[in-house]
Amino acid sequence: MEAFKNAAGKPILLHMVKAIRENKAFLGEVDGLIGDGDHGMNMAKGFTLFEKRMSEEVSFSDGLDQLGTILFSEIGGSMGPIYGTIFMDMAAAAEDAEDIGLPLFAAMLEAGLTGLQGIVEAQVGDKTLVDTLFPAMDTLKHGAEEAASFADTLKTMKTAAERGRDSTKDMVAKFGRSSRLGERSRGVLDAGAASCCLLLQAMADGMLELLEGESA
Repeated sequence: MEAFKNAAGKPILLHMVKAIRENKAFLGEVDGLIGDGDHGMNMAKGFTLFEKRMSEEVSFSDGLDQLGTILFSEIGGSMGPIYGTIFMDMAAAAEDAEDIGLPLFAAMLEAGLTGLQGIVEAQVGDKTLVDTLFPAMDTLKHGAEEAASFADTLKTMKTAAERGRDSTKDMVAKFGRSSRLGERSRGVLDAGAASCCLLLQAMADGMLELLEGESA
């Protein structure tokens, strides 16, 4: 069975940090079009704090929990608690796991989405990060049900996340500051959907590297 060691998952976390830091300006620009423009700055602050505090031998699930705690408790705006909840609930789903394969990673994303929808009532079509997270999670679940290759399903998930992100451009915002704009929020990507896509793709890239190392 294709899987990577949870204890060896630090490179995945570093991929996530790099993705946010390198796209700080992009996320700020996207958010500035219909929001307050601080999404990139806040996310970069949280991920930089996490990188500084990350222990040398952190596992993937422990790292997600540490990251989630920092975002939840120390980052302003709505996205800190949102991403904090997602990552902490993902971590809880894999807390004692030695190996992480496709079924468990699918369950982790589903736990993150369930946790998010416990604090925000956003659904697919509401122009939020749910539009990215749900199709990515759904792709993983289908792959797990069909006993598909973990690596192949991760690549498919990256495409699903992109399509989800891009779908928000034609939507009208129903949550957050941009919801006040009504129809004027159409025509712009949702910043949360954009950052969620970056993070999911970074996770996938980190996992693919570990899987390739396992098979070498």
